[in-house]
Amino acid sequence: MRRLLVSFTCGLLAVFAYSRVVSLQETHICLSSHSTPNFLVVSGGGAPSYNEIALEKNVLYFQRTLQFMGYNPKQVASIFFANGNDGQASVRYIDQQRRQQFKRPNIPYLQGATTLDNLERYFQQLAQQKSSKVSFLYFTGHGGKNIQDLDNNYFVLWNGQKLSVTQFSQMLDKMPSETPVVTMMAQCFSGSFANFIYEDGNPKHPVALQTRCGFFATIKSLPSVGCTPEVNEADYRDYSSSFFAGLSGRDRTGKTVSSADYNQDGRISYAEAHAFAKVDEKSNDLPISTSEAWLQNKVSPIQKKAILTQSISQILKTARPEQRYVINSLMKKFSLDKQEPALQVLGNIDNDKIPTNEQQAYLKRLNRELINIAVEKQIRTNGNQKDIAILDRLVKCESGSWKK
Repeated sequence: MRRLLVSFTCGLLAVFAYSRVVSLQETHICLSSHSTPNFLVVSGGGAPSYNEIALEKNVLYFQRTLQFMGYNPKQVASIFFANGNDGQASVRYIDQQRRQQFKRPNIPYLQGATTLDNLERYFQQLAQQKSSKVSFLYFTGHGGKNIQDLDNNYFVLWNGQKLSVTQFSQMLDKMPSETPVVTMMAQCFSGSFANFIYEDGNPKHPVALQTRCGFFATIKSLPSVGCTPEVNEADYRDYSSSFFAGLSGRDRTGKTVSSADYNQDGRISYAEAHAFAKVDEKSNDLPISTSEAWLQNKVSPIQKKAILTQSISQILKTARPEQRYVINSLMKKFSLDKQEPALQVLGNIDNDKIPTNEQQAYLKRLNRELINIAVEKQIRTNGNQKDIAILDRLVKCESGSWKK
């Protein structure tokens, strides 16, 4: 059995907001005091047939992560999961006899179902809060590909409802521009949601006035590793598990992981957790952030090839600490020489040394990381102030953290 059991192909959706408690019709939004973040978790599959127990366990791990980092989930987290509290046995799992079973959701402090109405109501209420505090959105469910437009993919809510990039962005467009939003999504084709940095989620439109950034399990054209009805969390290998392990310093089984504080400033940023996941996650995912998606769109295939004629050591000169960690770690896996041109290094790897999809993904991550570093240097060197301002804004947003 593959070890890539949990996807968040599935993905998690949480939002940090700050404020007082606000009532909803079937649920409520917990908006806490200004000094404590509030987390909205929107999770689960669209129907019992694909509402795997891994999704429920993802929410429970998220709650444990909050506790480990000093937050009380009951006080700071609003949680939506699948069918909510209606009593339906909607969670699919495999029992010890290898039989498919269904059970009711068992998540502490569950407020309601994952529906479009609940999300719209939440953001409407949030828009009324004149807060300048960060909102962090985290989704765990299933994602779908928009064949006509990969820039407008969607994730699936309960009863098969869909929330597209455009719909999500338009919800945020109604919020105060002074309320920054950070997302962490790990569903299939999740990279499409990097477009939420634009008005209406349309890359042809201007960048939104509201500061937005996010982290995604994979690029817009690819699925992520699959959700699973298996119950053993020790076998789960997915982007969000690695991201939260890097962010908190503890994995989903409770074990301590190596510190992701790569710049040694005493806190773990989202960007550092993202870097940790690129090395830690044993899957064929290609994790990407908003700034990385933006950079990749700034360069043509021919320009990418030209960039890779430089030596890896030359490209590394302008890398941030978390980028340097990714490059050095991935190169070590394949015993690569930094002094050689990147294109030559990557092209000379014996295929016998990369027999698995996971190892091939590591090389693709290395390739993309080198491109990201080099394109950022080009943009800063070219001096286009508009582009530099957008890049600085994204990098600063991605450098935020949960640390109190």
